[in-house]
Amino acid sequence: MNPSFHIIDFVIVGIYAILLVGVGLWVSRTKKGHTKTAEDYFLASKALPWWAIGSSLIAANISAEQFIGMSGSGFAGGLAIASYEFMAALTLIIVGKFFLPIFIKQGIYTIPEFVEKRFSTNLKTILAVFWIALFVFVNLTSVLFLGGKAIDTIVGVGDGSMIVPAIIALAIFAAAYSLYGGLSAVAWTDVIQVALLVIGGIITTLIALHYVTPDGGILNGISHIADAASDKFDMVLSRDNKEFNNLPGIYVLIGGLWVANLYYWGFNQYIIQRTLAAKSLTEAQRGIAFAAFLKMLIPFIVVIPGIVAWVMYSEDLYGARSAFEIAGSTALNNDNAYPWLISTFIPVGVKGLVLAALAAAIVSSLASMLNSTSTIFTMDIYKPYINREASQTKLVNVGRLTAGIALIIAVCLAPLLGGIDQMFQYIQEYTGLVSPGILAVFLMGLFWKKATNKGAIWGVLCSIPIALIFKLLPLEMPFMDQMFYATLLTIVVIFMVSLSSNPADDDPKAIKLTADMFKTDKVFNICAYIICILLVVIYTAFF
Repeated sequence: MNPSFHIIDFVIVGIYAILLVGVGLWVSRTKKGHTKTAEDYFLASKALPWWAIGSSLIAANISAEQFIGMSGSGFAGGLAIASYEFMAALTLIIVGKFFLPIFIKQGIYTIPEFVEKRFSTNLKTILAVFWIALFVFVNLTSVLFLGGKAIDTIVGVGDGSMIVPAIIALAIFAAAYSLYGGLSAVAWTDVIQVALLVIGGIITTLIALHYVTPDGGILNGISHIADAASDKFDMVLSRDNKEFNNLPGIYVLIGGLWVANLYYWGFNQYIIQRTLAAKSLTEAQRGIAFAAFLKMLIPFIVVIPGIVAWVMYSEDLYGARSAFEIAGSTALNNDNAYPWLISTFIPVGVKGLVLAALAAAIVSSLASMLNSTSTIFTMDIYKPYINREASQTKLVNVGRLTAGIALIIAVCLAPLLGGIDQMFQYIQEYTGLVSPGILAVFLMGLFWKKATNKGAIWGVLCSIPIALIFKLLPLEMPFMDQMFYATLLTIVVIFMVSLSSNPADDDPKAIKLTADMFKTDKVFNICAYIICILLVVIYTAFF
């Protein structure tokens, strides 16, 4: 064990930072005689291959939320939190099969742009404002805070004094290449980052397993945590489990988790933007299949370390009690699990690599969120409402300025998030106020031809009050169930208003669907079958 952070570790992190910024600036350089257009900046010139799309999807998704927040939830509740990751793999297959063909055929830059084509400009603007607020005030701030907290612990301080400097450093790092290069810089550097975060995550898991048993050895460690924390390996929680309200048993698989996953992977701008930048629909679908396989790996590098930390805490190994207990409180600092493992067990040199991997996860997500925030503001608000005649160069510059302002706001707000327990669950819960309405509007707009603009607007406007009623009433209902019922009620609102305003005819803007649109190639189909088989095996083994 070597808890200190050595100069060698700082050098490794520095080399990684220089390499990443250099690659980002190089791949996004403007060729001589060519002016960078909005398509170049926001959609990477629509030239991304499948492996870059898949890597970038995972790099955008995996951040401090997973490494810190999901490990903390693994510490508190065990493997059940991995349902977010395992079921996301199946969700990606559904998105690739049924959603992507429609989006790519529409030739859109942003998800709100699709709303405009299907419904109206007014609804597009409402949703654009929703998304910008969500990215800035929830996603960017939470990722920055968790990243700062992790670095504060890993470098050996742990008293909170490094959180704000770390937040500022992460923000500058993300801005250094993403503001200039746009999606090209983000997506191509993500290929490096996803490789690093997987390697770093595997190293941390293996070392943690080695130290969890006095005899040492990875296999001994696996056997020990299986015995010492057998209840932590239940994928479907019973009602008497203290984490049931966060992960409500079988209803996770047939209810609210689908709302969270379909919204996030199907209609979330900073995720779906990578697929819109693909060379072709086939490349986009293969990229999504690749991402689905990577998602199956993530629980083993973020959740298992949380369970290992819990075993060490329960057996008071290596001073773990003091690392997780909060003075004057019965609550535990769950989100300290991953940073504590790194700071305590990872040796000099390797610690720098692991911190670089964690920084990769944080920075790639920040860059993705910044790019998508600027894309939505520029293409859905600035261009149609402020400057319809804006040149391509002007649009790119506005995008850069927007991303910079969003980042400054998030840096100022991030330190205010201190003291929140299980940050991953916090993010899911408050995103859940918005996701039911958005998911309902998109599902009805995509697959029900009678859905009208009036119905969709009423659905969106009613969805947040409906979600708040479920949240504020003393119903003792898990938030996943709240999301599920809020989605169903929003669909009912859209259905009733649409029929009352247009009872007989299909809506003029309805999507014309054909069977040919949903045909997929052999590679995608084989990947889909393998993913389904793996999920059946996992849930059968850990039910």
